[in-house]
Order: sequence, then structure tokens, then C-alpha cells
Amino acid sequence: MIRFSLHCEKEHEFEGWFSSGADYDSQSERGLVSCPVCGSGKVSKALMAPAVAVPRDAPTRPLAMDPEKREMMRKLREMVQAVKQNSEDVGDRFADEARKIHHGETEARGIIGKASSEDAKSLIEEGIDIAPLPEFPDDLS
Repeated sequence: MIRFSLHCEKEHEFEGWFSSGADYDSQSERGLVSCPVCGSGKVSKALMAPAVAVPRDAPTRPLAMDPEKREMMRKLREMVQAVKQNSEDVGDRFADEARKIHHGETEARGIIGKASSEDAKSLIEEGIDIAPLPEFPDDLS
């Protein structure tokens, strides 16, 4: 999976997860990538820093945030909490439950859980809409 920072013509910024850069290009050309804020299909990749894998026990570097970024983080935490409160946690059964919902084998509902990168890629390739839910440092303790 690869994560791209994206923005629409109205400068709304958001992320998109794709199996490859070619997958993003293909979906974009077919008009399948749109802004979650305004629905615009005029979406472009934004410049982003490369992701570097760091062990969980590695020393962390604090990030100083200005008031605007602090408010954005507060809103993001509230959004994640609302998603968690209004979704059923299916744990490791996430991929199976998502498929059952997609194929109408069980009732449509919001679910959260855990999926391997292979399962996430497979779900996306099957046309099942999923999105990663961010975890904040205080969520992991």
C-alpha cells in the first residue's frame, strides 16, 4: 500500500491509499478519485515527505504545533473518536466482515478492526471502500 497526500482544485487536503502509483494513476484517469470534502474530481498529488519506518521503541521527536495545527489535531481526534463510538469493532475479522457487508450477506453497518496490508490491498482491489483510522500516541498505551 502507498499513501498519497492529495488536494482538490479548491485546495482541500486529504490522503488516499493505493496499491501502487500506477493504481492511483488508473483510478484518477477513470474519475474514481474525488475530494471527500466537496466531491470534486479534479484531484492532484501534493508534495509529501517519504515515510520512514521507525521501531516503536525508538526515541520520539516532539513536534511543536502552532495553534492552527493544534486545533486541526483536536478535530481529527474528535472525528476518530466519533467513528469508533459509532462503529462495531470486529477485530481481526475485519476483512471477512467487510466482504459480507459489501456482498449483502449481512446488514450494512460501520465497522472497524484490524487487517493485514495484504487483506487491505485485496479489499481495495475488490472495490470495497476502506480507509485507515489513525492511532494517536495516547491511544497506544
